[in-house]
Amino acid sequence: MDERFVELAEKAVDAERANGVSRVSAALAANGSGMCDDCGEEIEAARRAAAPFARRCVPCQRLAERGCV
Repeated sequence: MDERFVELAEKAVDAERANGVSRVSAALAANGSGMCDDCGEEIEAARRAAAPFARRCVPCQRLAERGCV
């Protein structure tokens, strides 16, 4: 495999990871918006406690996992 291709792929993965960390950090710094990115409803307190980085409420997360969103 071309060494340059592997290097570019690693950089893309690193950038995506950094973007995710930044997004989560911003949400945590703001104490999370507490609102679902998809439907705009409040994310349940139990879900926020279990997964403070969650961006979707449980019903929307289920739909996303099924590929419906």
